[in-house]
Amino acid sequence: MSAHLGPRFSRYGRYSGGPDPLAPPADLRQALDEIAQDIMAGYSPEQALREYLRRGARGQEGFDDLARRAMERRRELLSKNNLGGTLKEAKKLLDAALRAERAQLARDIDLDDTDRAFREMTLENLPQSTAAAVAELNTYDWQSTEARQNFEEIKDLLGREMLDQQFAGMKQALEGATPEDKAEIAQMLKDLNELLAKHRAGTDTPADFADFMARHGQNFPENPRDIKELIDLLAARSAAAQRMLNSMSAEQRQELMELSAQAFGSTELQELLGDLAGNLEGLRPELDWNSSEDFSGEQGMGLGDGTGVMQDLAELDNLTDQLNHDYTDLDLDALRRQLGDDAAISAELLAKLDRAMRESGLLRKQADGSLKLSPQAMRRLGKTLLDDATSHLSSRSGSRDSRFAGAGGEQTGASRSYEFGDTQPWDVTRTINNALQRTAGSNDPLKITAADIEVVETEVRTQHAVALLVDTSYSMAAEGRWVPMKQTALALHHLISTRFRGDELALISFGRYAQSMDIEELTGLPPVHEQGTNLHHALLLAERFFARNSHMQPTLLIVTDGEPTAHLEPNGEAWFNWPTTPETLSKTVLQLDKIAKRSAHSTFFRLGYDQGLEHFLNQLANRVGGTVSAPDLDGLGSAVVGEYLRYRD
Repeated sequence: MSAHLGPRFSRYGRYSGGPDPLAPPADLRQALDEIAQDIMAGYSPEQALREYLRRGARGQEGFDDLARRAMERRRELLSKNNLGGTLKEAKKLLDAALRAERAQLARDIDLDDTDRAFREMTLENLPQSTAAAVAELNTYDWQSTEARQNFEEIKDLLGREMLDQQFAGMKQALEGATPEDKAEIAQMLKDLNELLAKHRAGTDTPADFADFMARHGQNFPENPRDIKELIDLLAARSAAAQRMLNSMSAEQRQELMELSAQAFGSTELQELLGDLAGNLEGLRPELDWNSSEDFSGEQGMGLGDGTGVMQDLAELDNLTDQLNHDYTDLDLDALRRQLGDDAAISAELLAKLDRAMRESGLLRKQADGSLKLSPQAMRRLGKTLLDDATSHLSSRSGSRDSRFAGAGGEQTGASRSYEFGDTQPWDVTRTINNALQRTAGSNDPLKITAADIEVVETEVRTQHAVALLVDTSYSMAAEGRWVPMKQTALALHHLISTRFRGDELALISFGRYAQSMDIEELTGLPPVHEQGTNLHHALLLAERFFARNSHMQPTLLIVTDGEPTAHLEPNGEAWFNWPTTPETLSKTVLQLDKIAKRSAHSTFFRLGYDQGLEHFLNQLANRVGGTVSAPDLDGLGSAVVGEYLRYRD
């Protein structure tokens, strides 16, 4: 029979075992939107990803936040602590010893008056320096047992502090140590120096290390696996100890050195630790042995604690450098030690997001190792921007629904077999019926093939050749119009490439020169500090595009924030002048007239308010029967998309 089990209780608390296993996955859509914003502003995809991780996702710390916390922690350590703890504690023990001795001399009625006077004079005339006073009292015959114990504790304290400076935890471990314990530590130091000297000479063997650890391994809880790990462990702390000494004032350093000679009642420990520091610096000269820090706090630290803080400062410096420059090699254990579990969890989530973005297919690595937005990312981003643009359209009374019903023409009620390149919707009923008839009497599972597909017939609709001319002069970037311009182009590109595939789109940028671009080129185009608004060249490229697609209805959409200040010379060079010259205006207008002869629909989108530009664009629109729109930046995308759709209706 099983034993009776009592009631079982469960305790619930905040999860602290690392990243939350129930946390939602990284929001790649939000990440892509923000990264794309930076790419459109001129960052490379690699830079944009790094900047996003530095800022962090909404409501989550980024690497810059963690770096700031590391610097704040560093300032806190310096402003809270000082390095006089060991000297202060030694003086406190000395004062206690002197008080106890004076009290004993006053109570001891059997003491010879001459001897009493001599002892009192000795105590009264001690040097002000704690180290000098301790050295002078080293041969003093204490009358008070309590005073003798306090004085011997100074030597014991110094010995434990000096060992703690090199071996973390020794101060506590050796509290109340026996002479045998101290002798064993001295032997460990001798054996360690011998092993390191052999290693410097290149004559040590793995057996030497194994033998040393067999005898003294209990003093190394880190359990180093080989001589190199042991040296790394000891050298890091030894260098921190030296930096701590460098940070003391000259007076503090001198007094501490003098006091150290009294450690455990002899100079042996000081000599052994000095040899150890020399060996370690010789083996790891690349470490920082020479810098110092400026402590300004009130909390005194002993040698061991001070060395630990110096190691913390070095670790914080290393973390700050990693967070600012190479977060891919971030030491999460160090981050957890210095800033806590929440900081490590934030860093792990950021690293997870970094991996997810690189592995999601949204960023594609090129042959040179750099990143670019993948076609999948461009489609996703274009859809988001188009949805945003059309949501503004559908919020206006009588505007078109964002689903673009009838985009391929009104349905006739008939259907026909699918042909390659068809964009009409499937006639689902007829398609499935064809597949059923084809497989009737067969045991094969139902599968639809291309031969089964029928599409809904729609009325034939006019195809459009759309030329979007976007101003890329430097004023567009300087006035904050660069990103909205690119977002508009990407939204229009996505609309035409997914909903109106029979239409053709040309993206033409114009600064001092004009050029035709694909959407990836335009999206990644950085601002160039170059003067010139060469609308003449852009119209020339648009006219060639319309000529190549002469069977289509031409649509001209121009986005600009300035009057034309450049034109193309017959030799192919751009001629620039500000203010606008009659020659530039004439060439621009004549080129626009050529496009107008093709019965092109023309719309000019004016960004910003400039009276001269307003007058100029109104004249152009009147000349070719076009229109002028002056949207704000937030409405630019919906204005361009809406105008394109208006021309298609």
